[in-house]
Amino acid sequence: MRRSRFPWLAWWRCLPRWGMCERVSAPGGGNTGPPAGLAAPGLPPQDEEDAGGVFLDLSELPVEESERRPTCSRCCRPEKVCLCPFLPVDPLEVSTCLYIVQHPAEESRVLRTVPLLAACLPKGKCNVLVGRRFNEERHPELAAVCRDKHTLILYPGSDAENLEELGRDFTTSPHNVIIIDGTWSQAKDMFLRNALFRLPKQVQLNSAPSSQYVIRTQPTNMCLSTLECAAVTLSIMERNQAIQEVLLKPLRALCSFQLQHGAQVHHSKEHLLKNGLYDKPMPKNKRKIKRMQKLITNQNI
Repeated sequence: MRRSRFPWLAWWRCLPRWGMCERVSAPGGGNTGPPAGLAAPGLPPQDEEDAGGVFLDLSELPVEESERRPTCSRCCRPEKVCLCPFLPVDPLEVSTCLYIVQHPAEESRVLRTVPLLAACLPKGKCNVLVGRRFNEERHPELAAVCRDKHTLILYPGSDAENLEELGRDFTTSPHNVIIIDGTWSQAKDMFLRNALFRLPKQVQLNSAPSSQYVIRTQPTNMCLSTLECAAVTLSIMERNQAIQEVLLKPLRALCSFQLQHGAQVHHSKEHLLKNGLYDKPMPKNKRKIKRMQKLITNQNI
């Protein structure tokens, strides 16, 4: 039999079964240790009392509370890596109002881009709603926005029109844009399962540049982060290309800082497949295999 390098773990593994129970008071006061029916299996009575006493001593040790790093209230980054110097001094003046529908999993990501986007825009111009399912009863404000004729939803697909080719002057009246924030599989699930998202006109970006969010893997070379989507969209609708440069500045700083401290450049899955660099096991699902073949042949997916 192989001997354990840590013999003290032998009795520690027994704790969930017998040591973590409440102490039982004896008739004359004091504690009797674990109840008789919950004693450690296979241990003599004296060893049971010793092990129980050790656990009771451990349970009385003070618990040290971990201190969270101070966080910047504007960019939501730790103060030591604050990105406020790369944000505009004054929020950008835009007439378009963004509604970021965020998957709950994105809310806990450290390197998310939505806080940077919100820090660059005036209050009320970047509204974040977290959830998977949205309906008119629980989200009446979002439902009203979806029914507004001046609302667009940014999601690619066969039914989507190219935003650059709409030929509409968005500066004549304020418009709303809904952007789904999540991985591509999460965004697809949210778009298909929420009937409200099929009420606005569906648009997509046809001339977007390659993503500069190189610290996170994208499915294809044309995929963009939420901040990049918003930057391109606002520059088109506001007819101001300078907006795109202002919004991308903190994103470049974020990626540069991460790369300087050990992060690796993440190429898209499409790039890895085309260059024979994809080192993960190929899927067995026929649908996923067909999708990867389309990535390699650069077909529209």
